[in-house]
Order: sequence, then C-alpha cells, then structure tokens
Amino acid sequence: MRYLANFLKKDLKRKMVFLGGPRQCGKTTLAKAILKDTKGIYLNWDRTPDQKAILNEGWSDQDSLVVLDEIHKYPKWKNLVKGYFDTSKEKHQFLITGSARLDVYRRGGDSLLGRYHYWRLHPFTLHEPIKGIRAKDAFERLLSVGGFPEPFLDANPIESRRWREERHDRILRDDIRDLENVKKIQLMGLLLQLLRERVGGPINVLNLATDLQVSPATVSHWIEIFERMYLIFTVRPYSRNLPRSLVKPFKIYFYDNADVIGDESARFENLVATHLLKEMNFLQDSSGERWDLHYVRNKEGHEVDFVLVRDRTVVELIEAKWSDPKPSKSLLYFGEKIGVPKITQMVGTLKTSTTKNKLSIIHPIDRFLPLG
Repeated sequence: MRYLANFLKKDLKRKMVFLGGPRQCGKTTLAKAILKDTKGIYLNWDRTPDQKAILNEGWSDQDSLVVLDEIHKYPKWKNLVKGYFDTSKEKHQFLITGSARLDVYRRGGDSLLGRYHYWRLHPFTLHEPIKGIRAKDAFERLLSVGGFPEPFLDANPIESRRWREERHDRILRDDIRDLENVKKIQLMGLLLQLLRERVGGPINVLNLATDLQVSPATVSHWIEIFERMYLIFTVRPYSRNLPRSLVKPFKIYFYDNADVIGDESARFENLVATHLLKEMNFLQDSSGERWDLHYVRNKEGHEVDFVLVRDRTVVELIEAKWSDPKPSKSLLYFGEKIGVPKITQMVGTLKTSTTKNKLSIIHPIDRFLPLG
C-alpha cells in the first residue's frame, strides 16, 4: 500500500479527504486498497451508471466509506459533497479523488473550508522502497521510464512510450474538454511538446506564443491548465532579501520524468525536481507547514537550481549535476549570501556521498529517504 494510506485513514475519521494527483499515478488503486479494510463503495463519475448513483446518494447505511472518483467534473460537485458530509458524517466517511487540482475546482456555492483535508499523491520515487526492486534499479527506471506505476513496474521502454502517448491524449481530449473551455486542443498538444524540450530552462511565453501563433495570454492560460491537470509544475525565482536578484521567467518540470525530451542532465534535473516537490507536498499536507520550491539567479549570473523554503525561511539550496562532483561556485556563493543552514549538490553518477560542514555532495539515493 502507498505511502499516504495510514495518513488518509486517520484523517477520514474526522473530515472528508480530498486526494489529488496526476492521472494514473495510483489514486484509484490506493482508494480501493483502503476500501478492503472496511465496508464501503467506490463510484466513478466517468462511468455513466455511477453518475446516477452519486447524484441519488446510492449507498447504504452499511457503507462506512464512500469513495467518489473524478466527481469534480460535475459542475455542482462542491455543494453535493458538502450536503452529503453535513447530513451523514456520523454514518459515512468520504474520500474524494481526482486527476485535477481539487483545491482549484471547487465550483459554486458555499465554501468547503473546514470540512476536508487535502492530500497529493505522486508517482513512485526513491521515497518509496518497492519490494524486489533495488534502489539503484529504481533510480535507473525513474530516469528511463518515469515513476508512474504501470511503466515503472513494467520497465519496458516501448510500452512506456505507448502508455505516455495514450495518457497525453486522454488528458487533452477528455479531462481538459470536461473541465476547461478550450477549443484549440491540437495547439495545446503542440505546446505540451514544446515544453517537453524546455525542462529546466527559462520559459519565454512570448516566443512560445509566436511559435504557436496565439497570444501570450493564451499560452499562459494553457500552462496554468497543464498545472491544474498535474502534467507540469512551475518553479519561480526566489528574490526575498536579494536586492541584486533578477526577475527571471519561471521554469517548468514534468510529473512524469520520462516526458522530458533532452539529455541525461535535463532528465536528471527533472527527477530531482519531482522528488523535492513530492517531499514538500507531503510535509505540507501532513503538518500544515507552508513549503515552496524556487530557484535563484542574480545579475552576475550565479544560479542554483532549487531553493527550499519553509514558512518563508530558506532551509536548503540544491544543485542538480548529472556527472560533476566539484562543488558549484554558485551553490557556495548563495549558501553564504542567504545564510542557509544546508547546501546540497546532487550528482547522478556519484559513487560515494560526502558531507563537510553544511555542504553535501550526494547521490539522490542517499538523500531521498522514505516518507512518513
């Protein structure tokens, strides 16, 4: 069972639980695994027969756990689940799952504030030891086929590519069509392909708009949609207390590491980004602390890939290098400039991790420990 299971069970005793995350990252599997431990019912809005059951409260008093999957596609879903919870929370627990950001798609009516806890499920990473798969093999699979359960466990590059194309098509033609007022789906697909080639680099919205022959506002809107669908996430510049920092464009990374089109360095940087985001999402969802992921660059050209910020305080700087174990000058520079307690250089080909004072030269296997 996945790393969030026990946390979800605990929260279900008090409130509704919303479980968001990328399509096919394992939300349904996790929900059904939790159902095995109790009597309940699973209903999916994507199935026409289930829609009637959801709208008509089609579960019995004996169903202590009600799982409603993809219900955010129903425009009035918020008021619906609010009513169910308010009138039957003594008899039923409610687990709401969806492949889009459920904290965004809260449409219409009164707020659900105070009635739910929100958790985000990510694909497999080094945070989740898997029986029968060594950490070294897991790392290689994450680089080659990504961390989504089906391609990760199959470890077949050809089937992984087929699965990925089908997933993209499903998101573009089904999920986005159901949730967003977008007509130029083909152009959105082309934007997605262009972004796959720009991982880790500054995103120039104007150039992308010119290539696609649409407005910059349209490109920005489409990127926001990709974020809401858990296809990509953005990393924005950190500038607090750095008067000489540049206001630079944001960067993008993919939840699926194998989406990256580029060399090993780009894919490795994306791998580090997905691990950091998963770790920070878990810490925020479990503790209520505010975590933010940034990068930093100044006017002299010093740049560090990732800045980890907890409750507005920088706690760690991380530089991702595929094969260079020599400490980054920019990492050392900002480590002193910001006064951060921990600086880390992750190296994908490193044989032996080392730590001296606050600087660690480390392989991801030694950095990303099990969550929970």
